[in-house]
Amino acid sequence: MAKLSRDWTDILMKRGVIGPDQLNDAKRMNNLSLEEAIVKLGYAENDDIMKAKAEQFGMEFVALAEVEIPASIIEKVPESLARENVLIPYSEEGGIIKVIMHDPNDFETVDKLRFVLNKEIEVALSSKQAIVEAINHYYGGSTKETESVDSMLQEFTDTALDYNEDGPMSPSGSKTNVLAEGDAPIIKLVHLIIQEAVTTRASDIHIEPYPDRVRIRYRIDGVLVERDSPPRRLHGAIVSRIKIMGSIDIAEKRRPQDGRVKIIVAGKDIDLRVSILPTVHGQSVVMRILDRDNIKVGLRDLGFGEDDWKRFSQLIKRPNGILLVTGPTGSGKTTTLYAALNELNRPDVKIITAEDPVEYYLPGVNQCEVRAKIGMTFARIIRAMLRQNPNILLVGEIRDEETANTAIQASLTGHLVFSTLHTNDAPSAVTRLVDIGVQPFLVASSVMAIMAQRLVRKICPKCKQKYEPPVHSLTSLGLKPEIAKKANFMKGKGCNYCNKSGYRGRQGIYELMGMTQQIRELTFKGESTQSIRKVARKQGMHTLFEDGMIKALKGITTIEEVMRVTNREMNPAATQS
Repeated sequence: MAKLSRDWTDILMKRGVIGPDQLNDAKRMNNLSLEEAIVKLGYAENDDIMKAKAEQFGMEFVALAEVEIPASIIEKVPESLARENVLIPYSEEGGIIKVIMHDPNDFETVDKLRFVLNKEIEVALSSKQAIVEAINHYYGGSTKETESVDSMLQEFTDTALDYNEDGPMSPSGSKTNVLAEGDAPIIKLVHLIIQEAVTTRASDIHIEPYPDRVRIRYRIDGVLVERDSPPRRLHGAIVSRIKIMGSIDIAEKRRPQDGRVKIIVAGKDIDLRVSILPTVHGQSVVMRILDRDNIKVGLRDLGFGEDDWKRFSQLIKRPNGILLVTGPTGSGKTTTLYAALNELNRPDVKIITAEDPVEYYLPGVNQCEVRAKIGMTFARIIRAMLRQNPNILLVGEIRDEETANTAIQASLTGHLVFSTLHTNDAPSAVTRLVDIGVQPFLVASSVMAIMAQRLVRKICPKCKQKYEPPVHSLTSLGLKPEIAKKANFMKGKGCNYCNKSGYRGRQGIYELMGMTQQIRELTFKGESTQSIRKVARKQGMHTLFEDGMIKALKGITTIEEVMRVTNREMNPAATQS
């Protein structure tokens, strides 16, 4: 290991990545390490910190996503050793193997490698997340697990063990209360399905019964991908295993059920939200994968344009008012609001949330779960919240007049309120609030901004290449030739890193409408959505489509993806402004 230079925080400050105030903010977050706090607050990326540490320790920093490691080098270190110690071999020269690690002070692992490989070891640095992804990529993490699932399914297909909807049958034909011989393989199969989904970055697992098969699908980057189907006779055993994991009544098969599973996959704590729905052919299961790392995202990482980021950052620091985030299920509303709360979460600020259900647990935040059966509704929780003297309230969703009016009263009495609403765009949220019974003057006086959002898939960084869209498609979008010439259109050709899709990861597109004086007057008068939209556009609001097109012009996503997500045609004037 090389000799230390100055501390990595000094290096970050010298580079202008963080300032003294931001460093002090991070130091006040006692429940996290300094690096985690800086990343969580959105002040720096993991790579920024690792680059600074590399300079501090006189080591090389390697951006793993941008390099290709030969198979002959990967073979130098056994997979078990790489996974256990979170490291990956990078190169070999003159009998010295260079390995990439994330902890420059892990001398014990270096000594272990030196002993096991009988070679001299040199260390380079990269972020832990990048190393784990590289291990899965080069050692075939997802491929290996896929083969495991496939081999298990083949094993079940070859066996004559008979399962029905209620569980296995005994040789005499009577039902058994426990999964005897089939128990261990079913446990292993369910675990492998979850493990494969997590490795492939899926957000949901769908297990759906049909007359002749059980269909398993993963939702990856918002798009469902089908896996091989287990035999139909395994359906009851799979559902029973999932119910046992989620402490759900396995005897109940006629009513919808919900549960929660905690599991460790690849060293990470993963929460699964389980929903079970009885269908004609049996119980359909959807498991929502809640990765706690997803909520550590900073505002900078959400995908805001520079102007929208500045406006949004100013809005969330106001002392009172309502900020509404709108969009369909799965459009990233919760992630955006949690990123805002992470930005505001300080020891001197009290934050309370009302959610249905609580998906992610936030340190330092008081979270309440809606339970309608016992009268714990959104409106009732908000009224109770106000007696707790909070600074900021998060209301999971405004669904009815009572919740809306209670949230508005909270904002008018000096609280900052965040909430979500299901509307297609920002201007229609105003008329939606009026439609559910809120007085227009209350909407005009309490709402400070409305932001609609969607998620578009990003082009895979490993296989992206220049792309020239057909002239007629650019013309139909109303794109001026001079703008099209300056554009940096890209497309992914498909590789192992992105599962041949050409896309990897997602980013938000936004439509941020501030409640200006003119829009407040239109709201007060009860004007139509079209009138409000027209004025908002004149005052500089980008539509979802426009924001998506800006990202397509920069080569972040594709025109086809923007069209798919926004699901609308663009008038010729729209991208010319």
